[in-house]
This record gives sequence, structure tokens and C-alpha cells, in this order.
Amino acid sequence: VHLVESGGGLVQPGGSLTLSCLASGFNFENSEMSWYRQAPGEERELVASMPVAGSSISYGDSVKGRFTVSRDDAKSVLYLQMNYLKPEDTAVYYCNALVPRLAIVEYWGQGTPVTVSS
Repeated sequence: VHLVESGGGLVQPGGSLTLSCLASGFNFENSEMSWYRQAPGEERELVASMPVAGSSISYGDSVKGRFTVSRDDAKSVLYLQMNYLKPEDTAVYYCNALVPRLAIVEYWGQGTPVTVSS
């Protein structure tokens, strides 16, 4: 299983970024996919969770209305569109997969750093 994030970088407050997570090695279409983030000295927190197609999407309170998660099952890619970025959005963003096997198995990507600063 591989989860490879990309798209992070430095952006000014109020700017936008789009993160991507390219997945391989498992049945992407049948897996719940999520974005988490971890700021320095803080615990990892949920940003957005996207279950399989047709299910409800959930967002962390701090990003509602600004971030949008989406998935392309044909390409096995998870996206996170981030708008109106704030300095407090600065963190390492991780892709997460909950893969149904005999039990649910959890996988993490290596993370991509996002810095929001002027």
C-alpha cells in the first residue's frame, strides 16, 4: 500500500492550495479516505473524511466552508482544495485510508507540509 501526498508548500494568508494523494496497492473505491493534519506541538486532527461514493462527507470545524475534499476513484486520487488559508492552517497534512480487508486496516502517507505565512 502506498499513499503519496503532494501539493504542499508556502502560501500567503488568504491564498489557496490543492493537495493530492495518489493511492495504490488496495481497493481505493471501497475505502474511506481522509485528510488529517498535525501542527508543531499539536495532536493530529481530522481535516476531512470522505467515505465511499454516496456517503456523507465530514469536515473539521476549523475548515468548514473553506476546504473541500473530493476523490477520483478511476485515478485512485484523493484531493483537498484549501481556500482562504490562515496561518493556523500551517501543518503537515496526511492522507489516511481505512481499507476493508478481513478487518479494517489503516494506512498513512508520509505527509506534505503546508505553511501559511506572509
